[in-house]
Amino acid sequence: MNKFALVSMAVGLAASGSAFSATQIEWWHAMGGANGEKVVEMAEAFNQAQDTYEVKPVYKGNYTETMTSAIAAFRAKQQPALVQVFEVGTASMMAAEGAIYPVYKLMRETGQPFIQDDYLSAVTGYYTDEDGNMLSMPFNSSTPVLYYNKEQFEKAGVSAPKTWQEMETVSQKLLDSGVECGFTTSWQSWIQLENFSARHNIPFATQANGFAGMDTEFVFNRPAQVAHIEKMREWQQNGIFSYGGRRSDSAPKFYSQECSMFMGSSAGYAGMKRNASFDFGVAQLPYNAEQIETPQNTIIGGASLWVLQGKSEEQYQGVATFLNFLSRADMQADWHQFSGYLPITQAAYELTKGQGFYAANPGTDVAVKQMTSVEPTENSKGLRLGNFVQVRDIINEELEAVWAGDKTAQVALDAAVKRGNALLRKFEKAND
Repeated sequence: MNKFALVSMAVGLAASGSAFSATQIEWWHAMGGANGEKVVEMAEAFNQAQDTYEVKPVYKGNYTETMTSAIAAFRAKQQPALVQVFEVGTASMMAAEGAIYPVYKLMRETGQPFIQDDYLSAVTGYYTDEDGNMLSMPFNSSTPVLYYNKEQFEKAGVSAPKTWQEMETVSQKLLDSGVECGFTTSWQSWIQLENFSARHNIPFATQANGFAGMDTEFVFNRPAQVAHIEKMREWQQNGIFSYGGRRSDSAPKFYSQECSMFMGSSAGYAGMKRNASFDFGVAQLPYNAEQIETPQNTIIGGASLWVLQGKSEEQYQGVATFLNFLSRADMQADWHQFSGYLPITQAAYELTKGQGFYAANPGTDVAVKQMTSVEPTENSKGLRLGNFVQVRDIINEELEAVWAGDKTAQVALDAAVKRGNALLRKFEKAND
């Protein structure tokens, strides 16, 4: 064997030995498609930046499937060190006694640099305990915005509406100009009830929307929410509003230019650029000027990263190091610009702005401004409610009865509150 071959073999053995000795960290996530590929890229960047730890990302299906798999794995003592859980699963994760390792404790006990004030409060607030300590690490956070068809707006001689009163006026002018419908919405519970309540600084549920305790009652059947849904029922009948489905099923109504406006996730910007054959703009969610003078921040969707108990000190040191790596301004700016999700730190926002991304992609900073223009209140901090995935299904059923003209807003929301409260009591009993 020649000298070159011997050297090559030695280098190869050293590399394999290093990889073999690296502490393994399993990360379960729910990111499919291009975002899933980006997650793998981020993990590989961390692995290449050092040789002490190796993060292994594993796709486990959609959000519900990923959380369910993680809980089952924990019971079987086969859990990963890190798991991505959607925001409505926060209460369930908190209730999993002994299963989670709070991020603020992890960072403190591993000696990692961690300054919670560096993170956007409107994002982190969703994942903090009653003392304001971060329980999980925000990863992919979004918030709803208003997309609008600039070409149709120009033809109708209108500009992006700021209030719900203007939504009606602008929509009618669009209809008069030949457009089939004024606006449609995705994720109707998230946008038209949860975020509507936050935007107007009114409770969606008691006990600070669940942050102050599990003995919570839904209250989204109060006058402000009822009036809003009743108005949307009227608009559904006259064409100003057109219902298109529970999730993002309504997006094609906007892409096809059937509807001039679409309320959807800020993380949908890339999809808008890919699917819209026209020039579009992005604006903040409207507010009811008769109910509030200065609207509150909207609340987030998306997911955060939870650390699970039952791993070694070496693995936790690696998890903490990895979470700090993901929080770096350059990593967050890249993820934000690629995916459309919010940057989780002010530094990532400033870096993105300094790189000229917002100037080159008008509207991509609307969500950040909407989330950070005011300090969150207990009504706009977020929601922490048990069995909330099932509750949203109930809300969807009742709202669909409203859009079909089968129920008034009051009757439907009263029913949703009653049925939802039954699920809250079930969750509370299961976690006594």
